[in-house]
Amino acid sequence: MKIKSIETFCTEFVGFVRVTTDSGEQGWGQVSTYHSDITCKILHRQIAPWSLGQDAMNIDFLVDTIVEREHKFPGSYLRRAIGGLDTALWDLHGKLAGKSVCELIGGQPGSIRAYASSMKRDITPSDEANRLQQLRDQFGFDAFKIRVGAEVGHDHDEWPGRTEEIIPTMRKTLGDEVTILADANSCYSPNRAIEVGRMLEDNDYGHFEEPCPYWELEQTKQVADALDIDVSGGEQDCDMPTWRHMIEMRAVDVIQPDVCYLGGLTRTLRVAKMGELAGLPCTPHCANLSLVTLFTMHLLRAIPNAGKYLEFSIEGEDYYPWQEGLFVESPYAIVDGKATIPDAPGWGVEVSPEWLDRANYEVSEAQ
Repeated sequence: MKIKSIETFCTEFVGFVRVTTDSGEQGWGQVSTYHSDITCKILHRQIAPWSLGQDAMNIDFLVDTIVEREHKFPGSYLRRAIGGLDTALWDLHGKLAGKSVCELIGGQPGSIRAYASSMKRDITPSDEANRLQQLRDQFGFDAFKIRVGAEVGHDHDEWPGRTEEIIPTMRKTLGDEVTILADANSCYSPNRAIEVGRMLEDNDYGHFEEPCPYWELEQTKQVADALDIDVSGGEQDCDMPTWRHMIEMRAVDVIQPDVCYLGGLTRTLRVAKMGELAGLPCTPHCANLSLVTLFTMHLLRAIPNAGKYLEFSIEGEDYYPWQEGLFVESPYAIVDGKATIPDAPGWGVEVSPEWLDRANYEVSEAQ
């Protein structure tokens, strides 16, 4: 069964991919969000030539071959484009087998605990606490993630004193029975990260995400070694040697690959396996409600070292207007703080035809 065509439907923020075989079978996937229009161009220019006419059933071979053939381009955009092909082929495989992707990789569809993941820093601690409290009451969330520091902030806060205020405010408002996590988005030097980490420990937080610039693994390890709270990271990393180094040096206590940033499910399974062999839990990054969260749901129900929860973005159209109207029926209902994986074949979701009609279209076909 050969790959006959690769189609993309994209906006600046989202790019869906449809792969069709010479027998007419189809699968749907997605390149990474953010500048998806650029990523789709890369898919047609640098992914499609190595994929068209190739065996659609051999995903591992295709993923590795593309990386080797495009070895002069080792960075993020190529991986983000590979992920579109990879995830479409997994959907295709599931539909051919009459199984969910989750089942194909050894799991079973079902529910999974989610944490309500806030993306906001431009919000006062009291307003953030009240917002999350309302979500707890409405949807049953019992785990939450907040933002501390400023994004790549060089030890500066979003505004002076916000971090010192929000950490205890969240615990006081939400109570002792919920899990609270904190994300610094590469804000701190090791010394300042350790100071903030101590505050998180004093308030019984669950993990401390990306405390130092993510590319400075030695700095992150210094923080992880100094603190009792779990330090997590890895969402930005797309290079396998970097992942091996991060895990071997124990730079983090929890690994957080992003299926779309890393280059698809196949490569993410490899990273999850590295973590499993090292005894590290895997709590992937999936910070919006495009297909990346659904990919992660399937993954977490299958891997043996799945972390305690699924990241679930709570930001709506005021923050992410582009994620509205993507699907015929959203797979993202939260009941009692849990999301449920569809049991239909493949990813179990249908992209909205109306959205596709409005998207920019391009096709690459086998000659």
